[in-house]
Amino acid sequence: MNPVEQIPANSGMVANEVLFGLAMLAFIALLLIEKAKPYRLFPQKIYKESFVTNTTAFLVNNVILTVLRASSLFLVAQQFSGYGLLSGLSETPLKWFLAFAFFDLAIYGWHFYSHKYEWLWRFHKVHHSDKCFNVSTGFRFHVFDLLLEILYKCVFVVVIGVNAYLVLSIEIIELFFIFFHHANISVPKENLLSQVIITPSLHRTHHSTLRQEHDSNYGIVLSLWDRLFGTRKELVPEHIGLDLIEAENFIQLFSLAFITERKIMKLFRWLPKGRR
Repeated sequence: MNPVEQIPANSGMVANEVLFGLAMLAFIALLLIEKAKPYRLFPQKIYKESFVTNTTAFLVNNVILTVLRASSLFLVAQQFSGYGLLSGLSETPLKWFLAFAFFDLAIYGWHFYSHKYEWLWRFHKVHHSDKCFNVSTGFRFHVFDLLLEILYKCVFVVVIGVNAYLVLSIEIIELFFIFFHHANISVPKENLLSQVIITPSLHRTHHSTLRQEHDSNYGIVLSLWDRLFGTRKELVPEHIGLDLIEAENFIQLFSLAFITERKIMKLFRWLPKGRR
């Protein structure tokens, strides 16, 4: 029997709705914590612009993805989930653990290459354009970045061989961790915790303005991958965001993907220089 058939669609959707609800409650809790006791104080104007822009991006991106029926890609992938690497395993905690580990590794790889290839970075840098590191930064993505990632995840479903409901459940768990490691908070025993999972201090480094600093700590949940592939860095960044270009509202955020740092540098070379 196809393992997809073993999980009723209704129960799978209900479980995912519960998980999503818990993730959103976690977002609200982290928001309250960082407002009450922030790790780093950002100017109120910058924080307000960040929060409004990020939540607007979340709402607009979800409308666009709904109109494009992006979620149907998972349903299409579900039809082929019985042919992948884990398809022969029964639905047990072992399979769930392996699926989670493979999924987390796959997203690590996607994140790594989003920094290495300019055609992917042009969309992913939208996420890095936030000058205020806070829990709402977890919403700050370009819609094209999300669409490309959905296609990538569909390939994952087919290659690994787990049903789409399980993948969606894992993704919602990862959403919780995205909120967690973007939170502008101090975490007790963080040095110890960061040996296992990605914490705010590790991901804060990933949002450094300096490219040599933010090309690191690509993990979403497990910090194992960064240690294994030599991409882990532990430091406190002086500045957050992009160096040359900024986005202070949703329109600028969307347009940012079509303005490259190379073009900006070229423009600077064209501009006349004042005498020193």
